[in-house]
Amino acid sequence: MSKARDDTRAEYRRKDLAPLVRGKYYKRVMVGSNLVLLQPEIHKAFPSSEAVNKASTPMAAFMHELQPLTAEPKRAAKKRVAA
Repeated sequence: MSKARDDTRAEYRRKDLAPLVRGKYYKRVMVGSNLVLLQPEIHKAFPSSEAVNKASTPMAAFMHELQPLTAEPKRAAKKRVAA
């Protein structure tokens, strides 16, 4: 028996768990969620999704307002002159 197998609880080694498939719902979860990994010190300041959303909503609105001011100006296309 391998070392990992020896450290596994007996209830996880039962044969009825054999048909499980690793990553079966991976794509579904990735499409249906926005997971963000926070640094530990940030997590202490914002312990819930609601706290993060409440703090970031005004910042997102401000960034949206600034976008037209910070965007690069569009260049006018040069007209070709027939030779």
